[in-house]
Amino acid sequence: MSRRRPSRGVWAAAAVLLLPATGCDRAVDGVASAAPVDDVPEAPADLEPLIVSHVPSELPRLADTEVEPPAGPKTVEDVAQYADDPARERAVLAEYGYRWGWERFWGTGSGALTGVFVDQFAHRVGADAYAADLAANEADRYGGLLQDDPPELPGGCWLLVVDGDPPPPGLTGPAALSWCGHGVFSVSVTAVAGTTDAAREEVRAVLRAQLQRLPPR
Repeated sequence: MSRRRPSRGVWAAAAVLLLPATGCDRAVDGVASAAPVDDVPEAPADLEPLIVSHVPSELPRLADTEVEPPAGPKTVEDVAQYADDPARERAVLAEYGYRWGWERFWGTGSGALTGVFVDQFAHRVGADAYAADLAANEADRYGGLLQDDPPELPGGCWLLVVDGDPPPPGLTGPAALSWCGHGVFSVSVTAVAGTTDAAREEVRAVLRAQLQRLPPR
């Protein structure tokens, strides 16, 4: 079974947030292995208490409605709207076994921004493939160095560092972006900060905290 990479950009919402007013084919195969049934959220609202509530940078939490499109719960239809061809994207998400997700942001008007994206799938194969494909897609979009299994992150993760001099479209400064498969979840943590070192440290700390809040693999 082959597909195009998902079109969802992790900064799709963030690019609008800071305005002054406020494909390649790959196969997804393998043996599906779900997390323990009792531990897996059964609706988008069940994800909300599993999302980290603060970040080490102490950036203020942004209300979901301060982001356009709004953060918070995400359905297949919501994520499909990030793509140029929503109908095609819905079919792609169905192949991954996408169920639902949740987004949360922290930031200021100065350009500093941290985002957490947690998406749930029918099986771990789809979650792993989605994380890997998003990492490749965003590396194509922003450039920078994409690392597979970087030593500073848990195993099975990807890290993209963009120096931001000058920042590419969609970013406001030095950034670090990460993606991980974790059981039936795909987790992404992204940060724009004053330096790439600061962005990497924010991502490292937030990602570890977020993975600890999810059911075990």
